[in-house]
Amino acid sequence: MWRVHRPDAMAVLDDSLARKSLGRYFAVMQDERPAKFMIAKKVPASFSENEPVEKLWQKHAGLTQEFFRIEKEIDSGQRSLGKMSTPEKSYLNLKIELADRILAGCHFCSRRCGVNRLRGELGYCRCGLEMAVSSIFEHVGEEPEFVPSGTIFTMGCTMRCRHCQNWTISQWMETGRVYEPEEMAGEVERLRLNGCRNVNLVGGEPTPWLGRWLKVFRSVGVNVPVVWNSNSYYSPKTALLLAGFVDVYLLDFKYGFGECAGRISDAPDYWRVCTRNHLDAKKFGELIVRVLVLPGHLNCCLKPIVEWIGENLGKETRVNVMFQFRPE
Repeated sequence: MWRVHRPDAMAVLDDSLARKSLGRYFAVMQDERPAKFMIAKKVPASFSENEPVEKLWQKHAGLTQEFFRIEKEIDSGQRSLGKMSTPEKSYLNLKIELADRILAGCHFCSRRCGVNRLRGELGYCRCGLEMAVSSIFEHVGEEPEFVPSGTIFTMGCTMRCRHCQNWTISQWMETGRVYEPEEMAGEVERLRLNGCRNVNLVGGEPTPWLGRWLKVFRSVGVNVPVVWNSNSYYSPKTALLLAGFVDVYLLDFKYGFGECAGRISDAPDYWRVCTRNHLDAKKFGELIVRVLVLPGHLNCCLKPIVEWIGENLGKETRVNVMFQFRPE
């Protein structure tokens, strides 16, 4: 087991405000409740691979409601996950099927490139079918709630920030190592058994690899909170697939509602997409917001972001105001 040498990482466990905002995450971290993906594997789903995608999404919507009803029963002690049988097809399996459908005309992110990744086509992020990984390690530099965090840095990104501190990863200056889902599931279990509080899906950007991540956790057999560490620039369909899978959304909020996002990160319409995804994160899980302070962007970006968070997500929302500006 990892010994935590950061006093703030230990103190946060007794922080009443942190527990109010991230209560379920702490419970999963301490094995008092099951992670969402473990519940998703127990929720039966009846579907055929030959059904039209619209019908599959309708079934997914109904099962999402069923998932949160069951989660509430488990959390209140009315139901035991251990006594639930494992179905032949589950809510998680349905998510995997829908993710595979998206790959045929990729729209995991807001760019909606529409490339057929099943046939080897590559879009803006240059991510193919096989998940390429830069590094896997126990991270002690994340937010205190997460340390030590089992971080998995995947290649590629859906944005192109001029100040990206992971530029070599996001822009494929590294080749990365390919992991099959079962092999990666073993890495996830190793991180947890070594004492990590969570598994932290990061990059680059995890969004292009969502289908692979769902397949990975189909094979994970240990209880571990899933942290979705994202730039927030993902599509509504991706947000639906994340519901009932992600425990904590660790979301960037990079820019205000002007033209800064397009000019600096090649991310048009960022404000609308980002605010929508933060509201969904608040609805479907727990949330920490990362706000990077950019020089010269206090009035156009930082101020409207913080005001929006307070007005729409609540003043109890955990926010990490970051001073790590690093122009590449």
